Amino acid sequence: MTPIIMTADDYAQSAEIDHGILALIAMGRLTATSCLVLSPRWPQAAQQLTSQIRQSADIGLHLDFTQFTHELAHSLGALIVKSTFRMLPNAKVKRVIQRQLDIFEDALGTPPDYVDGHQHVHQLPQIRDALMDELTRRYGSHGPWIRIARPPLSDGFKGMVIKALGAASIEQLAVDKNLLNTKTLMGVYGFNLTADLYRQHLANWMGMAKSLPGPIALMCHPACGVSTTDPLDDPIFAARRTEYEVLASAQFSALLDQARVSLVRGNHFKSA
Repeated sequence: MTPIIMTADDYAQSAEIDHGILALIAMGRLTATSCLVLSPRWPQAAQQLTSQIRQSADIGLHLDFTQFTHELAHSLGALIVKSTFRMLPNAKVKRVIQRQLDIFEDALGTPPDYVDGHQHVHQLPQIRDALMDELTRRYGSHGPWIRIARPPLSDGFKGMVIKALGAASIEQLAVDKNLLNTKTLMGVYGFNLTADLYRQHLANWMGMAKSLPGPIALMCHPACGVSTTDPLDDPIFAARRTEYEVLASAQFSALLDQARVSLVRGNHFKSA
C-alpha cells in the first residue's frame, strides 16, 4: 500500500468549509487539515476540533499572508514580488508568523502538527526563513512536519509555478533543521472540473503515487452546503462542493482500493 496524507486546506474560512472538512475526517476520508487562524471564525472553529477529531487527523497551521487582514497583508502577486526582492520588513514577517502560532497554541493548547501556507506562501523568500527559524526556536527538532508544495510534472504549468515559489529552498531548510517534510504535493488543478473529471484526476494522482518520492500529500479544498459568503470572498466555492461530493462518495473508497493507497497521518512517516 502506498501511504498518502490526505490534507484539506482552509479550515476556519467559513462554516461550509468547516462542516465539509469535519464530516470527511469523521468518515476517514481526510487525515489532515490546516487552519486559517486569523479568520474571525477561528475561535468557533477551534472549539469544533474535538479530541476525537484530533485523534483522527493532523491539525496544522495554514500560514496566511494574503487572506485575512494583518499588518503585512498583501495580494499574492505583490507578496511574491516583494519577497523575491527581499523588500518585506523582516521584523513584521516574524511578528505575523509568531502571532499565528500564538493564536493556534492558545486555542488548541499544543503546537500545530504541521505547517503549510495559504496559496503556498510559506515557501516564499524571507517568509520561509523566518518561519523555519521560529519553528526551531519554539520546538527544536520536535517541531511540526512541513508540507512542501512540489507538484508532479503532470500537474502542468500551475504546478511548475507553485514549485518555483521555493519548494527546494524550504525543503533544504527543513532538512537542515531535522524537520520531517513531504516530498510531493498532489492535488493541483484549475478548480474547474465536474465531479466525474475530478474523480478521474484523483484516480490519476493515486495511480502515479507509487512512482513518486514520498512522503506524499494530496491537497484538497472541500466544503458542503450553500455558501453564505460573498462569491468574491470564495471564488472556488463551486469546486469545493464538487470535491466534497467526490470525497464523500463510495467511489472514492473504491479508488483507494484500486490504487492500493492507504490514507495516513504525518506521524506514519516519523515512525517509518
